[in-house]
Amino acid sequence: MSNVIELEGQVLAEVAAASSEAALDAVRVSALGKKGRVSALLATLGKMSPDERKTQGAAINAVKDRVTEALASRKAVLAEAALTARLSAERVDVTLPVRDTAVNTGRIHPITQVTDELTAIFADMGFSVAEGPDVETDFFNFTALNFPPGHPAREMHDTFFFSPDANGDRKLLRTHTSPVQIRTMMGGKPPFRIICPGRTYRNDSDQTHTPMFHQVEGLVIDKTANLANLKWILQEFCKAFFEVDTVKMRFRPSFFPFTEPSMEVDIQCSRQAGEIRFGQGEDWLEILGCGMVHPNVLRHCGIDPDEYQGFAWGMGIDRIAMLKYGMTDLRPFFDGDVRWLRHYGFRPLDVPSLAGGLSG
Repeated sequence: MSNVIELEGQVLAEVAAASSEAALDAVRVSALGKKGRVSALLATLGKMSPDERKTQGAAINAVKDRVTEALASRKAVLAEAALTARLSAERVDVTLPVRDTAVNTGRIHPITQVTDELTAIFADMGFSVAEGPDVETDFFNFTALNFPPGHPAREMHDTFFFSPDANGDRKLLRTHTSPVQIRTMMGGKPPFRIICPGRTYRNDSDQTHTPMFHQVEGLVIDKTANLANLKWILQEFCKAFFEVDTVKMRFRPSFFPFTEPSMEVDIQCSRQAGEIRFGQGEDWLEILGCGMVHPNVLRHCGIDPDEYQGFAWGMGIDRIAMLKYGMTDLRPFFDGDVRWLRHYGFRPLDVPSLAGGLSG
């Protein structure tokens, strides 16, 4: 009997000392398992006399019941403690503001936004988007665009040239997106109605120029394309892009090797307190260049200039973004400053459309 009482005290002490549910389960197995200490005592009953078996059996079963009860009670205490610890570790302060999602915190860069805006405008006029490589050959960047070798007009572009290859030819970073027009005309048959947005490169850097910038050029080739069509397209674009009801434009004679006649286009504006507004005022601001495609350019592309004619224009995407959204310096466009982007950027779901408004 003394062994039974001693075992009970030992097991109950182990139950009370168990600090986790895993440790408590180990105590249960060592006491009540198939080879446990209480189970071992029950196995000795078969060797006892009937009187001893009756007395010892009742005592051992009573110990087993008390141990089982102690195990259940301790398990409930440990489970409660574990739950309390977990709730404390995973506690959420619901009084704090909800963290913004990526859709709310992310911003679309103004260059991307303006590119989407002008794409939406010209797509509504029936234009498609054409693209080409940033690294070009001299033929596509200059020769096919009526820049003869050694012509002074080549010096206008401050070109980035690569080292000569085995044949002595030098690739270059395109100085305008006009090579895309050449590739499009050489790769298909007229009529054409395309815009060519993309990166361009010139060796220049100041408040309004960077070595890498963005341009969009437009091209229309057809049998009846004329300057009146060009003027209407540019007027409608400016009205839609700057979101004004009317716009006044003036066309001044200029020179581009790939167009004849060539013109610079000014748009009427007002300048007040450093702010530029279009559709009003008495000032003028140069915004783009344009002209009728030079016959030599058509010939380089295998198009008969006696049958087809066309017009083209080009403008800086960075520049018109600055004009529309009131930015005074071009360089922050490429600095990667999150604070600047948070101020001037656009919400990801503010997709520009003519129906819903370009600038959201």
